[in-house]
Amino acid sequence: MKFAEIKGNAAACRALAGMVDSGRVPHAILFHEDDGGGGVALALAFLQYLYCKDKADGDSCGACAACNKISKLIHPDVHFIFPLVLSAGESVSEQYAKQWRELVISNPDFTETELYEALGFEGKNTVIGVKEANALLRKLSQYSLEGGYTSVLVYLPEKMNTTTANKLLKILEEPPQQTVFILVTHSPERLLPTISSRCQLVRVESSSPNDSLALRYDDGGLFASLMESLLDRNLSGALEVGEQLASLPSRDSAKAFCKFASEKMRRVFLVQQGLDSLAGDDPDAVSWAGRLRNTFPRKALEAFDRSSALIGRNVNLKILFTDLVGRLYSII
Repeated sequence: MKFAEIKGNAAACRALAGMVDSGRVPHAILFHEDDGGGGVALALAFLQYLYCKDKADGDSCGACAACNKISKLIHPDVHFIFPLVLSAGESVSEQYAKQWRELVISNPDFTETELYEALGFEGKNTVIGVKEANALLRKLSQYSLEGGYTSVLVYLPEKMNTTTANKLLKILEEPPQQTVFILVTHSPERLLPTISSRCQLVRVESSSPNDSLALRYDDGGLFASLMESLLDRNLSGALEVGEQLASLPSRDSAKAFCKFASEKMRRVFLVQQGLDSLAGDDPDAVSWAGRLRNTFPRKALEAFDRSSALIGRNVNLKILFTDLVGRLYSII
């Protein structure tokens, strides 16, 4: 993957090439993409430029041995980590390398759902477990096989459990020499602040404005009604919205609503942090940001994540959305 193959993001491509050219490569870069927004593709273009032996004019050559290995996702010094369904033995990403390679090579702008379909994890709860962190520590304790940089690409680091996140934090605090961590996230607000603060942020712009897959979902105004009821401390009104959510036509629709609501909360968080430009043109987010406590978006995201996971476990939707409304009301 060359920078020339990346859709848009010309400024980001120039900045990433400049890091390599100047010899000032950060030890950790956080690529923030919308779901399916091309963050992995941009990360791979950066890695190919980093390892390329014949780079020129701000791009990799695409022909040398290093470029060939990166493009096929088989470079021995580049490691990939992504969320899995943990079995009794707690799997690691390396066991699914074949499926990962096939998906990324055929569709580098894949969505989270497409990853889980490729891995056979549809409708299941996924996480990046502690065994993954332990395996990574062993790999980083060794010298790079081809000399030069060792790189780790973590897709959806917000899926790390607490133990895994803390282990990664320790590595980021004292990174081995010539080691680069690339984190590709949909929700930077869900990362430990101590992790995100140690990363150079790169916002991956979608090919069209407001191109978040989550926001393409039409909720019929239900989320706005829920938020206004919560802000007015109108529990009865909020529960009525919960009843309507429980009557959605399918469990997939219910999951899509939770994803839509999570994206809206992510935008509220960004506005509250003064990052309006990253939140897109979203009047709702701007309005709610000024009326909500700064702690609400993070806690609400946890509630929506929990509900989405329970939907996949066939929990009764009426009970689930009543519980969700109660949780949101308690933290508003």
